[in-house]
Amino acid sequence: MTFRTRPFLLIAAVVLVLSLCTSSISNAALGDRTLARGSRGPEVAELQKRLSRLGYVVGPIDGIYGTKTQARVKLFQKEHGLPADGIAGPRTIAELKRLTGQSVNRGGTAVGYKNSDINLLARLVSAEAKGEPYKGQIAVAAVVLNRIKSSSFPNTIPDVIYQRGAFSPVDNGQIWQEPVSSAISAVHEALRGTDPAYGALFFFNPAKTSNGYIWSRPQIIQIGKHIFTR
Repeated sequence: MTFRTRPFLLIAAVVLVLSLCTSSISNAALGDRTLARGSRGPEVAELQKRLSRLGYVVGPIDGIYGTKTQARVKLFQKEHGLPADGIAGPRTIAELKRLTGQSVNRGGTAVGYKNSDINLLARLVSAEAKGEPYKGQIAVAAVVLNRIKSSSFPNTIPDVIYQRGAFSPVDNGQIWQEPVSSAISAVHEALRGTDPAYGALFFFNPAKTSNGYIWSRPQIIQIGKHIFTR
């Protein structure tokens, strides 16, 4: 009797261990461990989703930390002042979570905005400020959002951006160029409420602008080459 039940007990124990391991893996969350090339699992898939949401497209969301994911992590780190080692450690994951922590629906879109609107804003930021500090890119995105809140401007991203004479990239066609990844990150941060321009409704490059009206506006702050005004 004892001899016959031992194999059954052994099999049951193995199944239980495998079940616990599988449960542990499936419940793993981004930030539970450091991720690097060769890592696999749902945390890697979440990392890939968040990178892609910010414009650091990794290809298929497959949960495998391969060379492309490593390269996108390095680029993200470089553009956000982190050591560009390609390893998703606590600092990198914390920054990634901070930038993608806004409320989203199942499609990954910031609540209240369409993907197309977010992409349009990112293209504007890229065209206006891709050579500017990251803080300045956030500020440009914030100007558009500040206009939406103001009764003096239209109340949607497309209507603000396409308002006649509002932004030169619309007139010269640069608005149609694909946005740089930092511009996408900047838009998401602005959507979360970050506003380095402190409520500004306008911005301009003093080296390129002689318009008397824009110079007459109360100046708030200069970031990079742009002056932000009320």
